Amino acid sequence: MTLTRRRAGLALASACLAPGLGASRSTWAQAPRYPDRPVKLLHGFGAGGNADAVARILATELGKSLGQAVVVEPKPGAGGTIAAGTVASARPDGYTLLLVTGGHAIAGALYDRLPYDTLKSFQPVSALTTFPFLVVAQAGSKYTGLQDVLKAARARGTELTYGSAGVGTGQHMAGALLAQQAGVNMVHVPYRGESAAMTGLLGGEVDLVLVAPTAAVQHIRSGKLQALATTGPSRWPGMPEVRTAAEQGVAQFDVRSWTGLLAPAGLPKPLLDRLQLDVRKALTDEAVRARLEEITGGEVRASPPAELQATIQGDLKRWTQLVKDAHIQKE
Repeated sequence: MTLTRRRAGLALASACLAPGLGASRSTWAQAPRYPDRPVKLLHGFGAGGNADAVARILATELGKSLGQAVVVEPKPGAGGTIAAGTVASARPDGYTLLLVTGGHAIAGALYDRLPYDTLKSFQPVSALTTFPFLVVAQAGSKYTGLQDVLKAARARGTELTYGSAGVGTGQHMAGALLAQQAGVNMVHVPYRGESAAMTGLLGGEVDLVLVAPTAAVQHIRSGKLQALATTGPSRWPGMPEVRTAAEQGVAQFDVRSWTGLLAPAGLPKPLLDRLQLDVRKALTDEAVRARLEEITGGEVRASPPAELQATIQGDLKRWTQLVKDAHIQKE
């Protein structure tokens, strides 16, 4: 054990014995060492998807630092709110964590009744990854760029359709915001996941889809699809030739999804500091970064808890306003 780790462990034990940290003195006195049993990492998506893959990579690396197994538990359903509700009601003792995506803020805007408060029920730990979406059409389509799409959408009698991974997903909301900011009408066609949306596009069921880069890149490189725009503020490094929406006339348009790590509200600061330090350590490992970049097609970066909280708060405000302005039906 290094001197730095020994000092951190002593500081953690001392702080956990102090009163006023969200648990009684006797509780912490009985278990001053963290962690002394496996830690659960929940997420609200199906096993085998991108969020699940990110969670499992993170769990492996955190397990190494914590000296205990970190067990991933998918709890899919209701836009991730089942998993979020479970973590929100858990004890803030560091043994139950939640991996969320940008859909966490969307759910707060879209669902009328949630068993938790999107902001107040959680303690942010760190951001993990950030990535844009791609606006994609069939290869050989009359649309060769976003400007062609917007021109067609403004033409009388044109009904332009775009597919997404489902109602309330980041892709759905990105498309709705794009239409609003560009001043056009686009009909949303929801699918059950990105794979189904890609199948629909390849089959000619919709004009466009908005999709995570990693879900489309294989089809683009095989010549079946073409990318018309990226939704981030800068060009996606994986395809630097694809222009941003802002470069194509939709000024200030910027929609990126993200993944982050949350804990229940009331997590003692020594535990928060320990987890944040271990996440930062994991994300600075070159091999881990490379795997996450390959999976998400985006930037991998840890952040201070306050920065993640500001991201969630900003997204919640933006999507709440969009749901109202675009008359998106609430769930």
